[in-house]
Amino acid sequence: MINAQKILIVLVHAFIGWALCAATMGVGMAVLTMGTALLVHAAAAPVFFILVSRAYFRKFHFTRPLATAMIFTGFVIVVDFFVVALLINKSLAMFGSFLGTWIPFGLIFAATYVTGMIAAKSLPKEMEA
Repeated sequence: MINAQKILIVLVHAFIGWALCAATMGVGMAVLTMGTALLVHAAAAPVFFILVSRAYFRKFHFTRPLATAMIFTGFVIVVDFFVVALLINKSLAMFGSFLGTWIPFGLIFAATYVTGMIAAKSLPKEMEA
């Protein structure tokens, strides 16, 4: 498989995790208070990324756990910045909220990294990235 396809596969997985988080916030803001929606999002984000990264590491495993965690988290930060903050909210205020952004970013990174480390222990040596 060529590198462009591999990169696309990693980014699609990152997008799926981000989309699940965005849907959680969208539904949460419609039916809950903002504070409760942020708490639900902060709790759900690592769960989503555990599931997404587990699927990625089981089927593809093109990147090591640290690189994958950096790519997934970086993707979420970039899309949140350009799409959510600049296009939708037209404000960077969301980045002032630890519960709304920084805690989920950290949990996404940790969830992806730990999932990758666990997956790497179960891989045959010839499949390690």
